[in-house]
Amino acid sequence: MERLTSPPRLMIVSDLDETMVDHHNDPENLSLLRFNSLWEDAYRHDSLLVFSTGRAPTMYKKLRTQRPLLTPDVIITSVGTEIAYGNSMVRDDDWIEILNNKWDRGIVEEETSKFPELTLQSETEQRPHKLSFHIDKSKVQAVTKELSQRLEKRGLDIKIIFSGGNAFDVLPQSGGKGQALAYLLKKLKTEGKLPVNTLVCGDSGNDTELFTIPNVYGVMVSNAQEELLEWYAENAKDNSNIIHASERCAGGIIQAIGHFKLGPNLSPRDVSDFLECKVDNVNPGHEVVKFFLFYERCRRGEVENCETYTASLKASCHPVGVFVHPSGAETSLRDTIDELGKYYGDKKGKKFRVWTDQVLATDTMPGTWIVKFDKWEQTGDERKCCTTTVKFTSKEGEGFVWEHVQQIWSEETEIKDDNNWII
Repeated sequence: MERLTSPPRLMIVSDLDETMVDHHNDPENLSLLRFNSLWEDAYRHDSLLVFSTGRAPTMYKKLRTQRPLLTPDVIITSVGTEIAYGNSMVRDDDWIEILNNKWDRGIVEEETSKFPELTLQSETEQRPHKLSFHIDKSKVQAVTKELSQRLEKRGLDIKIIFSGGNAFDVLPQSGGKGQALAYLLKKLKTEGKLPVNTLVCGDSGNDTELFTIPNVYGVMVSNAQEELLEWYAENAKDNSNIIHASERCAGGIIQAIGHFKLGPNLSPRDVSDFLECKVDNVNPGHEVVKFFLFYERCRRGEVENCETYTASLKASCHPVGVFVHPSGAETSLRDTIDELGKYYGDKKGKKFRVWTDQVLATDTMPGTWIVKFDKWEQTGDERKCCTTTVKFTSKEGEGFVWEHVQQIWSEETEIKDDNNWII
């Protein structure tokens, strides 16, 4: 969050499974990729992305290897009992101190073991401030009442969250997704960076607390589960700041951005002709997102005016501009664009996608920009990532000129095979 010097224009706080990520109806992750390109194009530079998930850190990291998730500024895991920041997931120790109040994991283990209705979830889901079980829905009310009374008598102040139709989580009373968000907002306010707008997004019972935080907008995606819809009908049906989207998962998040007028909501992936693509605030990050979408569509054989757009690209490259391949080889930028044409349609009909992550531009001097980002490329189940740096120059009214592009293999890329890596 240190990169922001002023309050973020928008903070999105989103659950992952069946909210940001559609596990059942979107095998190619198109909804997620639509959100990704919109975020990197219009929001990354002045906004905050927060993931708030029931997953423990290990399972969150596993999901990142399976789906094209962006890197969030803040990650809240384990149903709001762990908060971390940035790429390195630096733990918030102050939050841990808050959770320790009237909490004793050993006592919770002892008391929950007396309930045969509770079946422990996998070891990866058991955390210092969260015990997770499976339970039959019909048993929830009775077990919740008796377990709460038992733990209260032993001096603990706990919270029980039921979600997903069978998940039963026991947390400190001060934990949970809503409490974690309230803590984060307070922290941002103290730093003078309280977001101008906050949008919370969820689909299940453990997201309910997010919608209770004052002064936030909320979207329940169209595929929201019964327990969240029941809570909404009983508690928030007259709250105009919360909507039930008509679109699933990340598509519902994009829909909510438009509904509440929080900023641009046209994803670059929804633009068919990039030559006609106009944005209100032209920025070098937009040029990066637009180019790599063209690159994907070119190799998938989906660009109707390929030659026209290629000519436009070459015209926007400096005559002596250089592209540095991950292998270290250097070629002319214009020659690299020409080379791309030879691969038109070579990925047609294949599972091939390209996305950019953490697109951040810095104006190093008047008329000169440096844009750094991660460029991901997936073919089938193989994923590669290059840390990429682009130098642009610009003149008022003349757009951006590509001066220099350099790529190096990211540490996240296990396969260092340069074959078929074009740009």
